Amino acid sequence: MAKYEQKTKETDQSVIEFIESVDSAKKREDAYNLLKIFEETSGFEAKMWGPSIIGFGSYHYKYESGHEGDAPLVGFSPRKAKISLYFATGDSAREKLLERFGKHTSGKACVYINKLADVNEDVLKELITDSIFFLQKMYP
Repeated sequence: MAKYEQKTKETDQSVIEFIESVDSAKKREDAYNLLKIFEETSGFEAKMWGPSIIGFGSYHYKYESGHEGDAPLVGFSPRKAKISLYFATGDSAREKLLERFGKHTSGKACVYINKLADVNEDVLKELITDSIFFLQKMYP
């Protein structure tokens, strides 16, 4: 049986070069603002994870299935359609915080926003802090 190869790994790609490659000037500006908020709130330096995720900190997970790997504690990606924000899944506090977050949609692992101006920055900081705390407790 072939061992699962994790697609999204930390890379040495430059975060700034990646942000500079974003087409939309408005998205670039939001990406720089998010970079500052995530770095200051998380206390971690930004690293690229795969070709398009800017991650902060990391943790090692192992599922009951035996699947394991590393992932950023929190992160974001300024994608073409929307900005994806990555927070811990399974954290009940996340849903309560999202009620006060502002204009967004959410999937299983991501919260999507059109622009930073649509959301409450204080709630964003709480989401970052809660996510890190939750994941460090789950995966010590």
